[in-house]
Amino acid sequence: MTGLRRFGLLAPLAAFSLPGCGLNSVPTAEENVNAKWGNLQSEYQRRSDLIPNLVETVKGYAKQESGVLIAVTQARADAGRVQLSAADLDDPAKVRAFSDAQSRLTQAIIPLQRLQEAYPDLKSNQNFLTLQSQIEGTENSILVARRDYNEAVQGYNTRIRTFPDAIGAKVFYGAKPKVPFEAATKAQDAPKVDFGNNG
Repeated sequence: MTGLRRFGLLAPLAAFSLPGCGLNSVPTAEENVNAKWGNLQSEYQRRSDLIPNLVETVKGYAKQESGVLIAVTQARADAGRVQLSAADLDDPAKVRAFSDAQSRLTQAIIPLQRLQEAYPDLKSNQNFLTLQSQIEGTENSILVARRDYNEAVQGYNTRIRTFPDAIGAKVFYGAKPKVPFEAATKAQDAPKVDFGNNG
């Protein structure tokens, strides 16, 4: 009878303490990371969708800038080949490869956008100005989405490492830290734009 009485006292205590061990909070935090990742992916996709239209618009004005156009097209293709799913967000090498590919695309776009300085007619082309504005807006949205993702990762990583959620994170979920986005390799280097040889 003593064992039953003891079990009767411990059962409510155990039931009360389980929610405090991350059973609900850890998957909720992980879903938040995945949602923020989805938002960031959609911004990268939007940029990727806009680039071919911008390249085609520029082609008509700046035929001799084929090197710039090829570089943008290649960088877009390379960025599209590097895939990163929500399941890979705890793999630093995969996150870094994705981030580097997207950074190379960002760097390739800058000379394309600056072509209007070398070609006055391009400044008055409404398609070019609209596309450029949309890409600039998307770049800003990417920065916001990356910040939101990193904040969600920080919250998740803190939750799975702190008591009492760390218990449930380890025992029930085998949770691993997610990888935040960092500045890509050479991201601090300003791109070199030179249209001096155009005549």
